[in-house]
Amino acid sequence: MSLFNVFDVAGTALNAQSIRLNTTASNLANAESVSGDPTKVYRARHPVFQAMVANDDYSLPGEDAASVGVRVLGVVESQAAPQMQYQPGHPLANKDGYVFNSNVNSIEEMTNMISASRSFQTNIDAMNTARDLLLKTISMGR
Repeated sequence: MSLFNVFDVAGTALNAQSIRLNTTASNLANAESVSGDPTKVYRARHPVFQAMVANDDYSLPGEDAASVGVRVLGVVESQAAPQMQYQPGHPLANKDGYVFNSNVNSIEEMTNMISASRSFQTNIDAMNTARDLLLKTISMGR
């Protein structure tokens, strides 16, 4: 892998972690949402990633490195059932007096946020190290 490819790989990883941070923030913002209909309540969303490898159907065109980055395949919605709470006085309660809470687990989302943030920082550090190495290589030729 060429030193220049580090920027491509780290760049795609930064994009992926940025999407992960955004979906985690969205999940946390909607963690306390409720609805009277279990099909309309907010459900946690999570991005799905895939490693891109050269000479693969999923690789970027013109790449010759063994690894060329990370692809975001999409964002999937959690299939976990929403939590039911009996609150007959709630304005959104259904005819039986139940409201449905979001299936977002705040502790899991905070863990995802910490992990994504650290991964983001690690990729920034890798790019800075590659830049420094390239600058030192260029200065050796002077």
